Amino acid sequence: MLTIHAADAVLGAPEGWDSVAVDGGFVVAVGPYADVTAARPRARVRRWSGAIAPGLANVTAAALLETVYHPDPREADELGTGPLTGDAVAALAPDDARWGASARRGLQRMLRHGTTAVAGTFTRPSVRLAVSRSGLRIHPPAAGPVLPPRLDPLAGVRDPAGLRACTGGPPAVGDPADLAVFGVRDAAELVEAGAACCVATVLGGRLVFRVS
Repeated sequence: MLTIHAADAVLGAPEGWDSVAVDGGFVVAVGPYADVTAARPRARVRRWSGAIAPGLANVTAAALLETVYHPDPREADELGTGPLTGDAVAALAPDDARWGASARRGLQRMLRHGTTAVAGTFTRPSVRLAVSRSGLRIHPPAAGPVLPPRLDPLAGVRDPAGLRACTGGPPAVGDPADLAVFGVRDAAELVEAGAACCVATVLGGRLVFRVS
């Protein structure tokens, strides 16, 4: 469905560009709201408070899903609500089915951080299946130093230049409609807040997460 995502700004785009139109899983227009909507009067409009950016890639996804256990809310009394690592995971000794359930919860948490792609090689069968069914883009393992697992792909980014390296610039016509909306006004605020300020995630043109 032809949809226009309108926010306060599109990160990295010229001043005044605040809208992205998507159709058939691809970006079909980026620009000022008045121009984008005038050319598409029948489009559905979704309005957001914040800034639109391309969806993020989590390069630590393999470790985050295959070495970190994400508890079910029903396990909170026993395991707490935060991710388990190290000795806590070893003591739990999840079987493959439990790893798959953990991975599904971890993937949902990634979506809540604006993630639309994961990088890495997934070796556990149930985790590999969960990733393939999630619809997230799968990239080869990232080059460079191995980073510790983290939900926030922007962790460690210190300035807007580093942010551009993560997002690759603003959405462009012809790009896959993989977008994230962050509750900030500009790149400097996003660096400060991190990806946890995500208010919506769009994957292949589908809204897969929004703050209720």
